[in-house]
Amino acid sequence: MLAPFFVLFVTTLVVPIGYAAYLSLFTEKASGLGFGGAETLFTGLGNYLHALGDPAFRNGFAVIAGYIVVYIPLMVGGALVLALLLDSTLARAKRFFQLTLYLPHAVPGIIAAIVWLYLYTPGLSPVVSAMRDSGLSWDFLSSDHALSSVVNITLWQWVGYNVVIFYAALQAIPREVVEAASMDGAGQLRTAVSIKLPMIRAAVVMTVLFTIIGALQLFTEPMILHGANPAVNTTWTPNMYAYDAAFRRSDYGVAAAASILIAVGAGLLSFVVTRFGHRKGHS
Repeated sequence: MLAPFFVLFVTTLVVPIGYAAYLSLFTEKASGLGFGGAETLFTGLGNYLHALGDPAFRNGFAVIAGYIVVYIPLMVGGALVLALLLDSTLARAKRFFQLTLYLPHAVPGIIAAIVWLYLYTPGLSPVVSAMRDSGLSWDFLSSDHALSSVVNITLWQWVGYNVVIFYAALQAIPREVVEAASMDGAGQLRTAVSIKLPMIRAAVVMTVLFTIIGALQLFTEPMILHGANPAVNTTWTPNMYAYDAAFRRSDYGVAAAASILIAVGAGLLSFVVTRFGHRKGHS
């Protein structure tokens, strides 16, 4: 029964990772005067050192760090507040609001990014025109607002998805626990902070973990904004750096090494978040 899963797992995950690791150990160099084609040379860790020594690759991780610092509190905090509101006794039409909040996630990321690029563009966007008519000035495509523009797109797409996760976790809390808190005189806010949030800690940790892994793979939104925003260059994030190395510079060894380094970084961050969440859960 497990054989189909393992076949799919090996062919779609293990083999590509192994091939990327293999490519990362080699490089191609022109032979002779450039008329004899190229020869493949074993470089060992040379491609890894090249990627780590490239300021563009390191700056990509700095961008991701800033993105995580801004995005995760807004996303997790917003999703928690909305989920707690849906779970409160005062909420009405819960199914309708769950569906409404989830719908943005159903839009493919590249389509959503293109729509937001339209909404960011002065002269085309009704949002920018309305803000300008109201006396508000905000250039979504300026270099200073590149990070916030990307965060806004990803928030719109992922907050509703995580609301569904948190709401499902809240629904799994035994109702007698909530009723006991209410009988002891705890209000809605006190019950949410002291009872509900601690009991869905595992869901919160899982969401933060998946969000960090997703942040390291940030690609679609900045790639769409590239060209419209001068700050978003072809190596703005580590994933864009790997794409640029592979498909613009045809340096597959460096691209593979960069990809492996991104995977290692995701693994280390996952370990830290998991250990921290596990420790807090038992403190």
